Amino acid sequence: MNTLATSSLLEDLHCSHCGSIHNALVRQTLSTCCQAPLLCQYGLDTDTLSQSALQNRPKSMWRYEEFLPVIQPENQLTLGEGFTPILPLNRLAAKAGFAQLSLKDEGLNPTGSFKARGLCMAIAKAKENGERACIIPTAGNAGVAMAAYCARAGLEAIVVMPSHTPDAFKEMCIGYGATLILVDGLINDCAAKAHELNRDGRYFDVSTLKEPYRLEGKKTMGYEIAEQLNWQLPDVIMYPTGGGTGLIGIWKAFHELKALGWLSPEQRLPRMVAVQAENCAPIVTTWQGKQLNSKQYVGKATLANGLAVPRPIGEPLMLNVLRESGGTAIAVSEDDMLDGVSELSRHEGLFVAPEGGAIWSATRKLLHQNWLQPHEHVLLLNTGAGLNYLENLKGKWRD
Repeated sequence: MNTLATSSLLEDLHCSHCGSIHNALVRQTLSTCCQAPLLCQYGLDTDTLSQSALQNRPKSMWRYEEFLPVIQPENQLTLGEGFTPILPLNRLAAKAGFAQLSLKDEGLNPTGSFKARGLCMAIAKAKENGERACIIPTAGNAGVAMAAYCARAGLEAIVVMPSHTPDAFKEMCIGYGATLILVDGLINDCAAKAHELNRDGRYFDVSTLKEPYRLEGKKTMGYEIAEQLNWQLPDVIMYPTGGGTGLIGIWKAFHELKALGWLSPEQRLPRMVAVQAENCAPIVTTWQGKQLNSKQYVGKATLANGLAVPRPIGEPLMLNVLRESGGTAIAVSEDDMLDGVSELSRHEGLFVAPEGGAIWSATRKLLHQNWLQPHEHVLLLNTGAGLNYLENLKGKWRD
């Protein structure tokens, strides 16, 4: 690796289970010690950088380049991802009785979902590390994002996707020049196929949390939430949770902001809520004490393709976030998900993915259960654009 000037403060990687240090300058997957996800560590202190330094930077996730892992500036791939708006939901707030309700719309990212952040970072780092080809098992959005950023970087892309995935996702992958392989089953079955195809290690596997860098792209949502709300965090964040990279990443971002002194010492961190589909709710099932962990969990397909992750490798990290934040996990039905999509569309003009419908439905449920209070600022994370899910939603609109 040559030594071009860099602003990245990346120091090393550490095992999320035991803390063992790993080299950040070579290909890394899971930790060699515990086979657990690796997390990036940066040189963070209150003298590192001031908030005012951000003022004249591009409104993209790369505005936080010091706290991102790409070392050589020439490898900062971009299609314009990040800095998605936080929109007030005034009509739904009045209807439900909330004083302050808002939504961060990740469907406005390139390729139509929050996956653009993580895959942009993973592919940028793969390019920097000299990789030539990448492979991913996906429920839909992540495969599209990887295909797009591989095309941008000039890398070969192999996408392994469930055969029941809406055609829009398949066509986009093909359009970006990826090799598309369809599998009967859910994402865990796709992961098994990807592993089979990559026995010789030819491809760099960018599966959720099996490399350290998708998480770093997703964490920029946390940086943006803080900056966009003038460094005053919401009381609660509702997050649709499949593989959980965004949930973990946002929480990591808040702790980094604390270390930087960009959040006041008195600032309480939000309670984090993992929202899942009843058809595939491994985290909810573990959280409720109905299973020791999700290693044997069997899920079913759901309208929210991104929530169909039955055995997430990041389960321990997600549960830690819920415990540390005083949060919870909740599942919603397919009908409730559709109601949520319909209400956000008709009352706020937001055509969200079924995952976005799920979070609004879950928000109403938790308010009814008195877990949420009307005076709290609740922030919803919509992770994708409804347009990509037209095949799933067709003929199912609810009054």
